[in-house]
Amino acid sequence: MNRIARFPVMTMATLSLLVSVTGCQKLKARDQLNKGVQAYKSARYEEAINHFEQAVNDDPKLPMARSYLATAYAQQVVPDLTTPDNMKNADLAIQNFQKVLAEKPGDINSMKGIASIYFNTDQYDKAKEWQQKVLQADPQDAEAAYTIGSIDWRLAYRNAVQILKDAGMTDDGEGNAKLPKKACQQLTEQNTPLVNEGIDYLQKAVQIRPSYDDAMAYLQLTYRRKADLECGDDAARKEDMALVDQWREKAMNTRKENEEKKNNAAGQGVTMQ
Repeated sequence: MNRIARFPVMTMATLSLLVSVTGCQKLKARDQLNKGVQAYKSARYEEAINHFEQAVNDDPKLPMARSYLATAYAQQVVPDLTTPDNMKNADLAIQNFQKVLAEKPGDINSMKGIASIYFNTDQYDKAKEWQQKVLQADPQDAEAAYTIGSIDWRLAYRNAVQILKDAGMTDDGEGNAKLPKKACQQLTEQNTPLVNEGIDYLQKAVQIRPSYDDAMAYLQLTYRRKADLECGDDAARKEDMALVDQWREKAMNTRKENEEKKNNAAGQGVTMQ
């Protein structure tokens, strides 16, 4: 009877100890999280990663700990560098962002984090794929639409430079009307899908955010690439170049307006003594 009577008491004592240990671990995790944030703010990213990893180990359910860990790894990724160490940091960042998404499906910041890492490591198709997921979650995200459009321009520009080089030419900035017919047809095949998609997404970005001067600037660049594709149709090429001029002027004017608004807002925050 005594043994039977003591068993529940021992169980309760064990549970109390477990609760105490768990509470202690959570306190340790929060301490590690705070230390990681301070290290991150001071640009000590490796130290921040160590603290965030410890926080995750101590309390896997601690809000933001996994997200901060992923962000710290992402901060270590050097754009356009594909060394093993850099790609390792990229992979670790993506893995942790994906773990956040497993707990919080549709988390915009994690999707954007993954897209940014793929962009910085020249994996543009995957970067576009994740920005499209952002737009599925939030159709009014102008930055996601802008990023897809800017990637399309970047790829189209690379194609144009290579084909012009192969033809012994450099970009004249006016639609390259002297490009040989065969080379122009090759460029048309490669760049038409990119140019059309890029224009669609950049226009979407401007529709969402009418003051988006960067998207306007990329629109003029993308219409310049569209002018390459007219292949002997001088009238169509001139129409494209007219749109280049329109979007360039609109981008410049909008950027000026944005700067004026920014300066005015800053001036209103100054109190005269």
